[in-house]
Amino acid sequence: MRDWLGLDAAVFYDQSRVAIVPMAFCFPGYDATNSDLPPPPICGQTWHDRVMKELSKVRLRVLVGASAHRYHLGVKTGVNETVAGWRDHAPDTFALPHPSWRNTGWLKKNPWFEEKVLPALRTRVKEVLDD
Repeated sequence: MRDWLGLDAAVFYDQSRVAIVPMAFCFPGYDATNSDLPPPPICGQTWHDRVMKELSKVRLRVLVGASAHRYHLGVKTGVNETVAGWRDHAPDTFALPHPSWRNTGWLKKNPWFEEKVLPALRTRVKEVLDD
């Protein structure tokens, strides 16, 4: 994620500059195929909106994964289509796939992500942090 954002560890972990807000604040474990189970709705309902309300000065949202896309954008599309439509939400919001080793195949099949989305994202991150 740091590489995608163009941030070094010092900036990425600086809580006065970057907030990492999980969708649910809980980890429900894995399913039979070793994929993450979706978090129970009560987790996000209890905490996510409360935290987001406290972050009133957010100038850039980076939404990672389908759950964040659906919740914050209200989309019903899959990750590929949502990420491909990144211009619909930029410059204040970027929808990204999860930066996981499991998405290596997705990244290889979708070179436009690294060619178009990441440069635009890095530019916007720099603009926001330099202000």
